[in-house]
Amino acid sequence: MNVNIGGLECKNPVMTASGTFGYGIEYADFMDISRLGGIIVKGTTIQPREGNDYPRMAETSSGMLNAVGLQNKGARYFADHIYPTIKDIDTNMIVNVSGSSVETYVECAEVIASLDKIPAIEVNISCPNVKQGGMTFGVTSCGAASVVKAVRKVYPKTMIVKLSPNVTDIAEIAKAVEAEGADSVSLINTLLGMAVNAEKRKPELSTITGGLSGPCVKPIALRMVWQVFHAVKIPIIGLGGICNWKDAVEFILAGATAVQIGTYNFIDPTVGVKVIEGLEDYCNRYGFKSVKDIVGALEV
Repeated sequence: MNVNIGGLECKNPVMTASGTFGYGIEYADFMDISRLGGIIVKGTTIQPREGNDYPRMAETSSGMLNAVGLQNKGARYFADHIYPTIKDIDTNMIVNVSGSSVETYVECAEVIASLDKIPAIEVNISCPNVKQGGMTFGVTSCGAASVVKAVRKVYPKTMIVKLSPNVTDIAEIAKAVEAEGADSVSLINTLLGMAVNAEKRKPELSTITGGLSGPCVKPIALRMVWQVFHAVKIPIIGLGGICNWKDAVEFILAGATAVQIGTYNFIDPTVGVKVIEGLEDYCNRYGFKSVKDIVGALEV
């Protein structure tokens, strides 16, 4: 079940998506979190962020909208107070790094690089819920490349780059970040959407628009993973609406080396372990010696 993500060895291909699993320890009462291939902790910025005003979550058909806005206490607080509580968890603890400028991405990456037991970062150039930075960089090849190039200069470990689906051609963005040194890409981040309260004649979110996630986005995510698989040579981590082992298999067949589970963690906190077991059973039933044998094995 082991896979390699740009030099990062994972015991299995199942990870949790940033913003849906806290810092991992919040889920320890429900499952053995060390069984996961990796945990992507919540988005971290160099300066503390309060996030957006409430309401900032809304349920939609087969999904949810969120506009949390990267609420966190900052990279240095993370290093001093949170890192000591998670550094000995027996899985890959990966920090999702975000910024409002190229310089703040670099500063945040430098702080995380100094932490010995954080083997990788996920550079978030695709968050639709912040007014500065975030998706601004991820929607053009030039913007995406500028962040990755700068972070690559200061970050020596595995760098995963999280891509936005809110683009015309995601394969072009993937090629741009690959050229600047990304070790892997993760996709997709949330789709930009909105919800309206007909009775109040107001938006459901304080920010009007927010990020759409859940089962409703899976067909789009699968399509984009398949397109990027045929455009780049670096490993892909697929996410978007994964609820069970079958969803995970579909992403791997489309070209993902690993997967992240996001929204469904709110419904079933133990879903990650169930997906691991389902993947193993799938490989055994069809005679695959390794989960790597089904990466990109879609017959078209």
